[in-house]
Amino acid sequence: MSANLILTAARILQEEGPSALSTRRLAAAVGTSTTSVYTHFGGMDDLVKAVVQEGFRRLNDRMTQVAETDDPVADVAALGCAYRANAMEHQYLYSVMFGGASLGGFALSDDERQHGRYTLETLVGAVIRCMRAGRFRTDDPARVAHQMWIGVHGLVTLELGGYLIEPYDADTCFRTLVCGMLVGAGDDGGRAATAMDTALSRQK
Repeated sequence: MSANLILTAARILQEEGPSALSTRRLAAAVGTSTTSVYTHFGGMDDLVKAVVQEGFRRLNDRMTQVAETDDPVADVAALGCAYRANAMEHQYLYSVMFGGASLGGFALSDDERQHGRYTLETLVGAVIRCMRAGRFRTDDPARVAHQMWIGVHGLVTLELGGYLIEPYDADTCFRTLVCGMLVGAGDDGGRAATAMDTALSRQK
């Protein structure tokens, strides 16, 4: 029941706006009583926090499912693919996690905004492997991971908003962006393109 309440609340926030999210509206959408909502979460603030945490849990699950291979650069590209795929699959959760959907009178605290930072650890680990393999130049791996996160997140946000159209559609821009970031981190252009192709083929 609690998982259903979380996902339904996220959908209502994105599709109908903050004025639509109330315990009565949520209970009706799920087919339960308002008492059940309070029993599970105590109130709407705790429910929205749970929505954010659920979104990051799902993102972390998707990222950690990307297998390590003997091509760490392809693994980095595959993590970018996983991030994008997760956002497409869970658009309403993604919007709430990063503030794209209004939360009404509820505002995330600084601690709550940093809750999902653990999802970057998988990418940081892959970047470290690239540096150790001599494919990326030696640098602060966390900073490199942040740059990649910012780039892919920006593209995904534009894609969800419907801003990327032919000839610069989302698929074209995504490949160009990730290849550019791999080369920017120190990889050879040809090898980066091959790694990107490998990562995309792993999605099929």
